[in-house]
This record gives sequence, C-alpha cells and structure tokens, in this order.
Amino acid sequence: MVSNDVAALTPGDVCDALLLTPKARVIAPLRIVRRSSDDFLLLTEAELGETVRDHLLRFRFAARAEIESEEHESYLAFGDVAPDASLILPLDDYGRPAWEVVGAAPPDSVERIDEAELERMRIEAGTPRYGREIDERVLPAEAGLVERAVSLTKGCYPGQEPIARLHYRGHANRALRVLAIEGDKLPDPDAEIRRGDKVVGRVTSSARSNGGVVALGYVRVEVPLDAELAVGSGRARSLH
Repeated sequence: MVSNDVAALTPGDVCDALLLTPKARVIAPLRIVRRSSDDFLLLTEAELGETVRDHLLRFRFAARAEIESEEHESYLAFGDVAPDASLILPLDDYGRPAWEVVGAAPPDSVERIDEAELERMRIEAGTPRYGREIDERVLPAEAGLVERAVSLTKGCYPGQEPIARLHYRGHANRALRVLAIEGDKLPDPDAEIRRGDKVVGRVTSSARSNGGVVALGYVRVEVPLDAELAVGSGRARSLH
C-alpha cells in the first residue's frame, strides 16, 4: 500500500514512505518504524492520522492484519538527546542534525526554537511540507520525494505506474527550488514566480532571513539556476 520497501526493514529500522492515489498524488507522507517482526508504526501529520487509517482499512485483505490509531507526544531536538523516549528518530529536514523524540515531553532545561526560526531552517534546507509543498497538485518527483520515500524495485502499490513511467521514460516539468527574494514582505502562498513577462512557477512557503526573504517554490525545470526571477515587485534568484 505504501511507496517504500517496508518489508526490507529489520526491527528498529525506519524509512520514509508515501501513501498515494492511483495517479500518484500524495494522500499522506509517512515515517514507518518497524517495531518488531509483525508491528509497524506509521507516523504522519496529526491531521492525517484518521485519513491514513481509513485508507489502509479500506484495502485490508488479510483478516489477521490489525490497524489501530495511536497518539504519541513528541518533540524535535537538535544535538544530543537523553535516551528517555520510546523512539528517537533521526531527521535531516532542517539542514543540521536533528531528532524526532517520540513518547516523551521536552525537558524544561532545553533551549526553545520558535516556529518562525524553525520554518526558516526548513525552507533553507529545501524540505517540503505537507499542505505547503505537498498537496494534490504535486507529483512526488516534483517535490524531490522519490529519492527519499520511494522504492523503484518493490512490488505493486497504488501510484507505482505513474512514478515508474516518469522516472524511466520522462522527467518532471517542475522542481522545488529554494529562492532568495529581495525585500522583507512575505509573498502570498501561490504567488507567481516570473522570468521576464512569463510565469514560470509559484511560491509555496516563505520566511524572513538575513534582511530578506527565503522561499520555497516550484519552478519549471528549463529555467536555469542562475536566471533572474521576480516575485511580486522583488527580484529573486535560485539558491538551489
């Protein structure tokens, strides 16, 4: 049912995966932990938990498979983590080593990072987020998700054919880029990215950074990385 080879995981291993429609649109991004030989924990966004459960139940063929919702307290940590949680999972979403600590509350003594700073770090690292860069309009290849969340050799799953066809016979028309935008005004979501008079993409996320704005956006692949772009009245350029 999911895009990655979870059967190859050994107990304690973790991988990213996607739950997809038959047309390879993302229903939910997942992190899958094999807790034991017959116990898998699927972690996703809080608002998607019931969606994932409902889809898996709908296509459950083996009566012996049990699918239940779980709720876990968790926090994001940078640097060393005390081993007091049920799960400590590595993350590479923020441009520096980080951990998702599942099953514990953060200690009172730790330094807190506010949401705006965390969002800036995510954007500068080029990490897509569900509801921003990942929605029903986006193919996994456009968001750079094939490399981290898709097995091209495992058996059938919903969405496999469009992903394989695009990978082996074509290419995505758009790609996710990190942009530096002049000025301090944050562009609206879906703001146009232009090259001259032509619209070549759209902004998905933005944050203030070093006196300017850093943003994520989808840009057509034929646009060179060094091209001069514009978002609103501000000049923009691709960082990567």
